[in-house]
Amino acid sequence: MSLTPAQAVALLAAVSAAPDAPYADLASVAVRKIMDVLDPRTRVKVDELARRIWVNTDQPGTRAVRSALEEAMSGQQVVRIRYAAQDGNKTTRDVEPVIFASTNGHWYLIGWCRLRDEMRWFRVSRIEQATATKTRCGTHDIGEIGVPPATSRSVHVQA
Repeated sequence: MSLTPAQAVALLAAVSAAPDAPYADLASVAVRKIMDVLDPRTRVKVDELARRIWVNTDQPGTRAVRSALEEAMSGQQVVRIRYAAQDGNKTTRDVEPVIFASTNGHWYLIGWCRLRDEMRWFRVSRIEQATATKTRCGTHDIGEIGVPPATSRSVHVQA
């Protein structure tokens, strides 16, 4: 694999700027692996350029919560969450995860809420506790969420 210093720094910047993104810890590990295989001259240039980029982000939610959400999404398992609504009301819910979405600087888990029997948006920073269960998700899919905003895009890489 061959990357230019700018391409390598782009990866570093993207991962560093989104510590609360789904799978952020795994992305950091992958970027470190990529950096480890760069030739020494490129690595020096990457280090020099990377020092010229600063990010200031909020601290991500607890690792345990994010890990459980990621596990449930990857395995398409129901996740049990303790959720604090904006008004302070707390509920425990079983959710079938459908997508993660980022909007207005916040990450959301969007999924079928078995308590409300409808598709719901859960702000990840308000999820106080999460546990992936062994229960498989139903047949709910992305189409049930609706049409995404024109300004949104998937992180899917097209060939």
